[in-house]
Amino acid sequence: MLIKNFFFCLILLFLWSCNSDVQPKPEAYLRLKYEKPNYKAAKKHPNFSFEYNTLAELKINKNKSPQLIYPKMKATLYMNYNSVRKNIDSLLNDAYQLPFKHISKAESIPEKIFINNEKKVYGTLFSVIGDAASQFQFFLTDSTNHFLVGSVYFYARPNYDSLFPAIKFLEKDLVYLIETFEWK
Repeated sequence: MLIKNFFFCLILLFLWSCNSDVQPKPEAYLRLKYEKPNYKAAKKHPNFSFEYNTLAELKINKNKSPQLIYPKMKATLYMNYNSVRKNIDSLLNDAYQLPFKHISKAESIPEKIFINNEKKVYGTLFSVIGDAASQFQFFLTDSTNHFLVGSVYFYARPNYDSLFPAIKFLEKDLVYLIETFEWK
């Protein structure tokens, strides 16, 4: 009797486990993991210097504006330098309006203010939260002679959730770049 019950349970288990319903696999995102950052000094520009992550490649374009290219992340930090010539108001106005061009896709745009009186570096970092084309915008100035604007762009469809690990990694790099930034 025990053997009959065992075989009966085994047959039921076998029939129950043979289900022909196919379940589609849910969409998944790659797990992005990055190395611990190492930084080196960038002193090629005649008006400023900063430290940047060695995972990025520093390129200087024709108008002497630096770019930090992150090939593994498919991201680029574009920087544009301007001399201040009694136009600080218009430069600041443009810098504050630049992140808000992404407002239609952004959920929010928090800002982080940087003040370094010792080095005379003042600026703001804007984080664009949402599926916007640029996740970060910033500006740095000494308010009398120098003004630098920067933007980060990913060369991928703007999906904030899937880019989140790369965004957080780049945010740390940008904060470090701003904190080590010096005017010459």
